[in-house]
Amino acid sequence: MKSISAPLIGVFALFTCLFMGCQVAQKEAAPPNIIFILADDLGYGDISAFCDSNQIKTPHIDQIAAEGMRFTDAHSSSSVCTPTRYGLLTGRYNWRSRLKQGVLTGKSPALIPRSRTTVASMLQKAGYHTAFMGKWHLGWNWAKKDPAMEGGEGWNAKDFDNIDFTQPITHTPNDLGFDYAYGHSGSLDMAPYVYVENGRVTAIPDTSTVNTGKYSWWREGPTSPDFIHDDVTPNLFRKAITYIDQQTQEPQPFFLYLPLPSPHTPILPTKAWQGKSGLNPYGDFVIMIDHYMGELLATLEAAGIEENTLIIFTSDNGCSPAAKMDELTEKGHYPSAIYRGHKADIFEGGHRVPFIVKWPRVIPKGAISDETICLTDFMATCAEITHYDLADDEGEDSYSLLPLFENRSLSAPLREATVHHSINGSFAIRQGPWKLIMCPGSGGWSAPQPADKEAIDTLPMVQLYHLGDDPGERHNLQAARKDKVGALKSLLIKYISEGRSTPGSIQQNDSIDFEWKQVGFMEEW
Repeated sequence: MKSISAPLIGVFALFTCLFMGCQVAQKEAAPPNIIFILADDLGYGDISAFCDSNQIKTPHIDQIAAEGMRFTDAHSSSSVCTPTRYGLLTGRYNWRSRLKQGVLTGKSPALIPRSRTTVASMLQKAGYHTAFMGKWHLGWNWAKKDPAMEGGEGWNAKDFDNIDFTQPITHTPNDLGFDYAYGHSGSLDMAPYVYVENGRVTAIPDTSTVNTGKYSWWREGPTSPDFIHDDVTPNLFRKAITYIDQQTQEPQPFFLYLPLPSPHTPILPTKAWQGKSGLNPYGDFVIMIDHYMGELLATLEAAGIEENTLIIFTSDNGCSPAAKMDELTEKGHYPSAIYRGHKADIFEGGHRVPFIVKWPRVIPKGAISDETICLTDFMATCAEITHYDLADDEGEDSYSLLPLFENRSLSAPLREATVHHSINGSFAIRQGPWKLIMCPGSGGWSAPQPADKEAIDTLPMVQLYHLGDDPGERHNLQAARKDKVGALKSLLIKYISEGRSTPGSIQQNDSIDFEWKQVGFMEEW
């Protein structure tokens, strides 16, 4: 055999290094699996990692924070369910859609048009297998026995009499980018109580159920034999864990969207968890969720995919008063921590949420970010991770969090400003420590409520708070800082009128066929 000369050996070594380096680079650049867990009505102070005085112990969720990044100033785009889900999946503020206030029911038609790009459809294009499992609450189109008859909106049992559960459902999550979809249409206290898998009901409802318990109530409505309220949360976790195990055998990355129906009402901790928190059933329900989060994390580790899996855990809004916050407070636990208000409110307790991210390949352990972020930012984050260029009509209110994950230095805050929204359609805008609220009260369920005219009429039309000095929003500075009120109001109007809050060409908000007015915008100060 001829010997190989030194120069040839060098060339061979060079090509070997280049080849191996290319392989390493490709491995490092492999897109991550993405898992997004959205709790329902979980307060900022309900997770131990976010509140030193927390009386509910959440060791598994805390583990995500210890091994990843905790965001102290994260916000849902709305203080209630449906709007937040719209913003999360579209990267667009919910009030740009036809839904200007309130939430959908379990009967409502689809809110997101098929023409709009979602996180799921975007990731599909990037080669991901996409799955939804859980509470949808964005509407889909049920088949009707009599197409000419509308019936009620879905708040009463008789409103479902015209639904034909034997026929396929249209405009489902499958039409919005999800390869696999399994879940229920509305909140766990909203009929119909049926699972829908890829556009078909898994079992035809054969009875009507209702529950009037102090914590466990749900509205009367059609119920399928395989839909057991107490088992919905455990069932969804079982399905998610099975899905993860299956996808680890596949070559493509996956995106799992897991919007839980808990700890929203009905508050249903299973027997093993009842009484475990020492507080009340809500506390028990939260630690039950934490337990299943531990099982999900263990599945990732056992499958060997933990290192390159991006996992996000957060909530759709603040804690609901249905948790019996007075009971919790008496025992030293306040779900909103140091913040004012709760679910439905424009105050911080309505929309400031726990937000934790773990991605071992990228994020160092124990990282903390104080940047103001919004759940709408998920879309731009996934876009940057997968090198997808968002068009001007995609993710209009979404900023990528990847620079924060990678600890890049920023020359300015990530977001210019952030818009908040309450259940009755009230706006607020946050820039730096300043927050302008465009209504005189809570805009929601805590005092002073919008319906309390006697109290509301004595208050200024707007509220201005410096959250750095006053995180509890107790000292309204609107009279002393009219300059700041005017500047923030102008920026909010700009965001509304231009159809976006990110750089790009002006877009149109969705057209509506009804009159919609917002208190505060026509006032002068």
